Amino acid sequence: MIYHLFQYLENAGVDIPGMGLMHYLSFRAMMATVASVLFALLAGKRIIRQLQRHQIGETVRDLGLQGQIEKKGTPTMGGVIIILSVLVGVLLFCDLTNIYVILLLFSTLWCGALGFADDYIKVFKHNKEGLSEKAKLFGQVALGFIVALTVWLSPDIVVREKVSDPAIEVITDDSDRSVNTETQVTSGRYQEEDVVKSTKTTIPFVKTHEFDYRWLSPFKGAWGWYAKWAIYVLMIVLVITACSNGTNLTDGLDGLAAGTSAIVGVVLGILAWLGGNLIDSNYLNIMYIPGSGEIAIFMSAFVGALIGFLWYNSYPAQVFMGDTGSLTIGGIIGVTAVLIRKELLLPLLCGIFFVESLSVLLQRGYFKWTKKKYGEGRRIWSMTPLHHHFQDKKQVPGQVLIPKPVPPQHEAKITARFWIVGIILAVSTLALLKIR
Repeated sequence: MIYHLFQYLENAGVDIPGMGLMHYLSFRAMMATVASVLFALLAGKRIIRQLQRHQIGETVRDLGLQGQIEKKGTPTMGGVIIILSVLVGVLLFCDLTNIYVILLLFSTLWCGALGFADDYIKVFKHNKEGLSEKAKLFGQVALGFIVALTVWLSPDIVVREKVSDPAIEVITDDSDRSVNTETQVTSGRYQEEDVVKSTKTTIPFVKTHEFDYRWLSPFKGAWGWYAKWAIYVLMIVLVITACSNGTNLTDGLDGLAAGTSAIVGVVLGILAWLGGNLIDSNYLNIMYIPGSGEIAIFMSAFVGALIGFLWYNSYPAQVFMGDTGSLTIGGIIGVTAVLIRKELLLPLLCGIFFVESLSVLLQRGYFKWTKKKYGEGRRIWSMTPLHHHFQDKKQVPGQVLIPKPVPPQHEAKITARFWIVGIILAVSTLALLKIR
């Protein structure tokens, strides 16, 4: 809103010192981060008190995990802090007419409502299962289809095709300004008229860094056009659903999901910044997506909200995010990756979420298979998601395929080590921009 207010004043001929700073993505991104952090810090304590007052506490079953019983009664549904903090930063400093910002705001509220319903059933209806898996999956898939169809049908979601004319000159080096960035041309890579609806995305280890879902279509001609978009739509649905569930499964230790997601958010913000700037995308030879620079501001607010939330969620946690937070975080990450055409980088960037989800799937599958074959179920790890494997105090010789490599670890150490792995994966993802 501050951004639009300054735009209005500028159009009205009002000159306020410093008004021009609102034209710069970097300034608005920093301010969005600060606003989200401050709101989370200042409002978080009051929200936690309200949660305590209404006895919205975590219910805990004794599964033999170190420090688990002590968590009983800790306020949950703290994801409200994250959602409100993100909204504050975005509403103040983003261009609210930008299609990417609109989609991300919609996704945030959609996933927040889905997670809130799940937490509400658990806390107030005293049903530990919350929403059924089918209902939760339906909500995630529905969001995926809404985003996918918007990407397909909206005339505002386009990419610039590369051209081979090397004679185009650089007309500006003001790469940080958010206005007129879309009309910059440089090094003969892009031209303004080459705006297309595309099913291309980013893929590492190839010269152009691009992969077209059209290549997966078994048809050509008109049928091929519909087939490629159908494949792309299904891929978008899969990515958003997987990210939302992956973050939900990772939320099991104090600060684990929030800290890991903040690392992912920083990388997605950088990628959005580079992909939304013609000069930078041209230099790195990556896809240029007009208007996607606003996503960098959204992700700045997102990271700021997570940092502020960590003030209360780090060990020992004063509040848990619940599904209200975890589903929202995963939805934002998935939608952002799709919008900046980086969804195929997620298995590396979100490696923590990927491995956590994979551990649950493998554990369930192996348990069912061994129960059918041997009459009793066996496990690959002592407990899943994977972070509980390192925390579990129980030792069951002969019944676990992969025994603990170390004695039970304190959850703060497990969280810190997962963060370190997340940082390594984040740096590796950025390094792929230069590896062809």
